[in-house]
Amino acid sequence: MGLLLYLNCREPGAEDKFKEISNAYEVLLDDEKRSIYDKYGEAGLKGAGMGMGDFSNPFDLFESLFEGMGGMGGGGMGGRGSRNRATEGEDQIYNLVLNFKEAVFGVEKEIDITRLDSCSTCDGSGAKPGTKPSRCNTCGGQGQVVSSARTPLGVFQQVMTCSTCNGSGEISTPCNTCRGDGRGKKSKRISLKVPAGVDSGSRLRVRSEGNAGRRGGPPGDLFVSIDVLSDPVLKRDDTNILYTCKVSYIDAILGTTMKVPTVDGVVDLRIPSGTQPGTTLVMAKKGVPYLNKSNIRGDQLVRVQVEIPKRLSGDEKKLIEDLASLNKTKAASSKR
Repeated sequence: MGLLLYLNCREPGAEDKFKEISNAYEVLLDDEKRSIYDKYGEAGLKGAGMGMGDFSNPFDLFESLFEGMGGMGGGGMGGRGSRNRATEGEDQIYNLVLNFKEAVFGVEKEIDITRLDSCSTCDGSGAKPGTKPSRCNTCGGQGQVVSSARTPLGVFQQVMTCSTCNGSGEISTPCNTCRGDGRGKKSKRISLKVPAGVDSGSRLRVRSEGNAGRRGGPPGDLFVSIDVLSDPVLKRDDTNILYTCKVSYIDAILGTTMKVPTVDGVVDLRIPSGTQPGTTLVMAKKGVPYLNKSNIRGDQLVRVQVEIPKRLSGDEKKLIEDLASLNKTKAASSKR
């Protein structure tokens, strides 16, 4: 009955039915109400003046009622668990630090990890070699124990994993090496290929390099978390690289060619004449490769910072004054 109610909980009229279940749950939670019901039934609750309550969202309450019961089909409500079931191994996390260029262009790394591997003494069974397991007396070899609770709608059964045998249904003499776990810590060196374009916060997944599973279960995965060291000169902005260059006011006026560092090495950059302070020049395809698309790259953006001297020599001052006078004459002529 419990399974049928759960599967049809979205049909018309189901909400009224679940209000009844919610009321029943309230009785289960209240020791006094439950005691009265066990003795006198629902009439006893009404005679005692105890309201059954009304819940605005009985569907949510119904979910919480059966949470942790191990299901309501074959595995719950009196169902039986499987013996010696295999379980998947846990995932592992490894923190990898890269320098700026390694993250930009990718790199192959040899990393040493420590993980739980199948015990070589007991071949992962967890049992001492030469011994045979016996049936668990607590669960009768089922791996699960059942407890019952009486409600106005009938008897609900809660199925839980047996704490004595941890769900295996068997009791074994533990292996002296792994102490019954079936696994032990082992070190391993693996080759890791880091793709171009990764950044801090990127995570790489290496399948089947996590902890071994229990009782022949599949291993977990290894997740490599990337942390990239900053470069003292070049700054990264997604797939673009930022750089600030300083030029004199003379070079900004007349134009010049200067050498600029990039991830590909030092290259020449032409500063056009008349370049204004704060101008950004684009060096196409000198940025970071797109992740998983290494043939496509971002740009390097060069911000030009024009330096104005705070002090001038006498000759320099005289030349600037002559230039200023020339500009005034030119401006006056253009107004005529």
